[in-house]
Amino acid sequence: MSSWDTDERNALRASARRFTEAEVVPNLAAWEEGGALPRELHRAAAAAHLLGVGFPEWAGGSGGSPVDALVIAEEIIQSGGSSGLVAGLFTHGIGLPHLVEAGDPALIDKVARPVLAGEKIVSLAITEPDAGSDVAHLRTRAVRDGGEFVVSGGKLYITSATRADFFTVAVRTGGEGAGGISLLVLEREMRGVHVSAPLKKMGWLCSDTAELRFDEVRVPVGNLIGEENGGFYSIMRQFAAERLSLAVQAYATAQRCLDLTLSWIRQRETFGRPLASRQVIQHRVAEMARQTDVARTYTRAVVDDWQAGENVFARVAMAKNTAVAACDYVVDNAVQLHGGLGYMRESEVERHYRDSRILGIGGGTNEIMTEIVARLLIT
Repeated sequence: MSSWDTDERNALRASARRFTEAEVVPNLAAWEEGGALPRELHRAAAAAHLLGVGFPEWAGGSGGSPVDALVIAEEIIQSGGSSGLVAGLFTHGIGLPHLVEAGDPALIDKVARPVLAGEKIVSLAITEPDAGSDVAHLRTRAVRDGGEFVVSGGKLYITSATRADFFTVAVRTGGEGAGGISLLVLEREMRGVHVSAPLKKMGWLCSDTAELRFDEVRVPVGNLIGEENGGFYSIMRQFAAERLSLAVQAYATAQRCLDLTLSWIRQRETFGRPLASRQVIQHRVAEMARQTDVARTYTRAVVDDWQAGENVFARVAMAKNTAVAACDYVVDNAVQLHGGLGYMRESEVERHYRDSRILGIGGGTNEIMTEIVARLLIT
């Protein structure tokens, strides 16, 4: 039995599966059409003791480790949910950790507790038109004015932004480069905070995404997360969790599409024989299974070493790229083997095909991951 399949985690999987089958699967198509998740889903996830997993109880969470949160994401996808659903429902997984790590009691009470109770929503706002993976060169500026910061600038492609009550925003409070970046909590109702209409995307349709604009927003100094000009390093520390989460979502999506494809080829007949009886199909699904299993095994090993405190910075990048490549291969073949049905919106594999494309972009592109590995190998 691995650390991912203990009795406690198997019980957690069962809980996540029950929640997905009851609350998500019957409604997911409608949420995709509507372009967002209802707030009631956050409250339902909190009531099911899923929303706060991985966050400490002193901050309003349910306890457990980051691995427990990954187990939930994995099981939701494999039970008929989607990576887009995970992105929208668990946005706090990237929006809260910096704040909880800093441990400010006032911000914990103001932001973390209501978010983990499903009453409020928080987004992480880092990406800008000229600064995606290049966090050290972001331009949104926060100028100190007495007991406030005055924030001006903008953010792009922000997950859950149209619904969020709070934004964890990376701003420039100092000079150029990494050393001049801080994190601030901005609130939706602050004067000068503007949220665009939902952006239209290829996939993750149930996960709303928007652009933010800040016009001289006055933010209390008490909304500073951690030390002034220390935000870059907080962001870097949390990147491992985000990238490993995307890797888990990638191999979980691959596994779900493999399962759906195996079911389909057993029942689908062509020329009087099931598809599964044809060698070319058998070899195709065997390769889908191989790549999925390799991605899962490697990603889980990296997660375990990360939790043990080892330096896994390069291996996190390799795990993400390995899982994304496996997912790309599997979803493409799942659509192909489903034939015309695989191209229809009524087919689950069609949704996974669209949703999977973002996994090699978000949290650091495939190219950035390869650059990280190369630099660490050579220097």
